[in-house]
Order: sequence, then C-alpha cells, then structure tokens
Amino acid sequence: MSSDVERLATGRGAATRAALLDAAREVFVEKGFAEAGVTDVVAKAKASVGSLYHHFSGKADLYLTLFEEFQARQAQRTKQAAREVRAEGESDPMRVFLAAAHAYLAGSLEERELAALFLRGDGPPGFEVIMRERLRTWAKRNAALFDDDEGALVVVVTGALAAAVSEVVLSEDETAARRLADDVLAIIGRIRPVTSAGGTSTG
Repeated sequence: MSSDVERLATGRGAATRAALLDAAREVFVEKGFAEAGVTDVVAKAKASVGSLYHHFSGKADLYLTLFEEFQARQAQRTKQAAREVRAEGESDPMRVFLAAAHAYLAGSLEERELAALFLRGDGPPGFEVIMRERLRTWAKRNAALFDDDEGALVVVVTGALAAAVSEVVLSEDETAARRLADDVLAIIGRIRPVTSAGGTSTG
C-alpha cells in the first residue's frame, strides 16, 4: 500500500513540476524574465508558491531549468542527425556537421519562442557567462568532427551557425527565417580549411 501511495505522490510531484515549467515558459515568453514574477507563474500553473519552492529555488532556477532542458533536446536532435547521416555512409566531417547543424536550426525553429527567450539578453544574472560557456562546449564538440589542425575552421563554422541561429530565431518572418537558415547552411557547406601552403583545401 505504501508503495502505491509513494508512486501516486511521485506522479503528482512530477505533474506539478511540469506544470510549473510550462507556466514559466509562457510567462517568460510573454513578459520577459525581468518582468515576470513567481506569483505569475504559480497563478498560471494553478499551483501554490510553496509547491514552486519545493521543486525550484526561485525564478532564476525555473529559467535555467528551461534552458538546460531545451539544450538537452537540441543535443539529442543533433546527435540523432549525425548518427543517421553516418549510418547512410557519410564520412565527410563537414557533411556530418551540416546534418547536425540543420537539426539544431530546425529545433530552434520548432521551439522558436523558447529559443528567442534565451537570445534576447533578458535572463538571470550570470546567464551570459553560461551562454558563452555553452558555446565553447559546442565548439569543442564540433571540433571532434574535424582534424586537430582545423581549429580555425571550427571557429568559423561554429560562429557562423551561432549567428545564424540568432538571426533565424529572432526574425519576425518565419518563412524568411527558414530560407535564411537554408542559405546559411549552403554557404557553410562551401567553407573548407586553409592548407599549410596558404591556399584552401578543395577536398
């Protein structure tokens, strides 16, 4: 009997946590982080302030949890895309990168309002540092696709993709945003590393 009660309580707790995160996402998107209040979130979630503080330490924790869960979904999308293209026999690092990049951009468009929330600069104190660190981690992950001597290429393609994500997500015209995403990937796909002789590789 006690195990049934525990499972029921766990289920209720998970449902409350999910409701609070859903409400926080709506409130943050509508008002921005700075203007949003804990009371706005609990009212939309039809929960209590006490239940919020049971699951989260406060407004910043809600925001950061939304960010981490979004990044986890994005990582899953890109890894799946890379796995699929490799399974089809693709071995060119740039083409694998482009498949993953396409998945990342598609995910950003699929969750556009949430992605835009993290790019507007209206986050909790220190969030800019978290974003910069995440970009460095992303660059390191991309570097694993390329040869050790192609560091400059990694910087260029990662920076270009990061800028494209920002432009695409913050664009008011979704059709234009999708076209821009395709154009950026096409341009990135033509980039090749500089050879030791000072020219560019054509491989």
